[in-house]
Amino acid sequence: MADPLYDLLAPYFDASDVSARPIPAANDPTTTAYLGRLSTLSLSSLSSSEPHSLAQSSASVVRNLQSLSKRSHKSIISSSTRLNTLSTTLPQLATHTAELQDALPLLESSSEEFEKTYGRNSENEILDRRRKAMLLARNVDRVADILELPTLLSSAISSAGGATQGAGTAGTSGLSSANYTSALDLHAHIKRLHTLYPNVGLVREIAAQAEQEMKGMATNLVASLQGQGIKLAGAMRTIGWLRRVAPELDQAWSASAKTKSIGTNEGALGALFLVCRLANLLAMLEALDPLRELADQETARRVNGETGKDTWAGGQQTERYLKRYLEIFREQSFAIISMYKSIFPSALPAPGASGDESGAGRPAVGDDQLQPLPSALATFPHHLVELLSETLRKYLPNVQDKSSRDSLLTQVLYCAGSLGRLGGDFGMLLALLRDELGGDDDSDEEEGEEEWVEVMKKHRVQASRLELLASGVGAGRRDSRDSQHKEVSAAG
Repeated sequence: MADPLYDLLAPYFDASDVSARPIPAANDPTTTAYLGRLSTLSLSSLSSSEPHSLAQSSASVVRNLQSLSKRSHKSIISSSTRLNTLSTTLPQLATHTAELQDALPLLESSSEEFEKTYGRNSENEILDRRRKAMLLARNVDRVADILELPTLLSSAISSAGGATQGAGTAGTSGLSSANYTSALDLHAHIKRLHTLYPNVGLVREIAAQAEQEMKGMATNLVASLQGQGIKLAGAMRTIGWLRRVAPELDQAWSASAKTKSIGTNEGALGALFLVCRLANLLAMLEALDPLRELADQETARRVNGETGKDTWAGGQQTERYLKRYLEIFREQSFAIISMYKSIFPSALPAPGASGDESGAGRPAVGDDQLQPLPSALATFPHHLVELLSETLRKYLPNVQDKSSRDSLLTQVLYCAGSLGRLGGDFGMLLALLRDELGGDDDSDEEEGEEEWVEVMKKHRVQASRLELLASGVGAGRRDSRDSQHKEVSAAG
């Protein structure tokens, strides 16, 4: 029914002003819907309300178009411009697409070549440098810690050295011990790193710097052994540190570890300890140089025969010098040997050890031409005695007062007894010294012998009294102690 109605109305389309609008098509859905609506209206509606409705709809459409153009005129203009250039853009897009398509094979071959050159399994210098750089970036904190090890080691050693030089309290001693222990731990850590990574240049340089610092630490430890007032505990700690710092000094001097001949196993540390303490003893004795110079003056006067009261006072300055000399010598010599025996107990000869021992464990004479060296302590007391004998031989003749000479000789005997408790008694050598100091005349020799006998008697009595007091004898045995004194005096 719609088609006949469209045909009926079609002639009127040309009569109307259709220059500004297109003619509706017959198959247009909007035209079909509107023709269907017209068929349902009455004649009165078509003549009265329909024109008004169409005018209202047209006005509404015009307003909507105006509002749309006001809101979206920029987009509309832009779309119109782009639409005008679309005719030239599409050919260009097609051209570029063709070029891209032609370049894809070259791109694919280049990517395959890049994959072969810079793949994970390929060997390339640039990749190696990049891997090393990335590895360094990931471990930069560890590398920084390793680089700081020599600085930390140097700081610990210098701090311990300063604390050792100014050691006078338990706090500074504890600080020095802690610093040296930290330094040894750091050195052990550096040695472990060098053992694990011997081919790494950085680790080798750090190990070399650490060895230089440890040489400085060894120097500080040796200097501390020469210090005054060192105690047994401090000396043992210092020797223990030296064993860790310089283990080569702790090697045995014996020709073979299997030999049973008399030798030493304290290595060079024993001799080093004795030399350092001897240097301290000589330094303390050198502090008596003002008194020694006065004694030398008295020696020169005695040699020149100046025996007047005004020129020579009978050796009073020499007596002062020898008394102070003997006090320092007795105290320090006993302390040195006793500390040595406490620090190096294994260096002492074992019970039953003999240099003439033979057996399968000892090499033949032809095989072992150089016998093992004895302990450093074997010759050290003899050196001390020679030092004391030379001093007495030079200055004792200056003392002319009998009581002063007796006092000095008694002090020498006490010194001999003190070393005698450690196996270094040199009392019998004093008799030879007396013979050297005695005169050429028979009367002088007899007086010297009598003087020596009296000194020995007094010394024996005093020594026996000291032994009885030290033994803790009770009060009930006082009579027997007096009788023993009388027997000792009679025997003298």
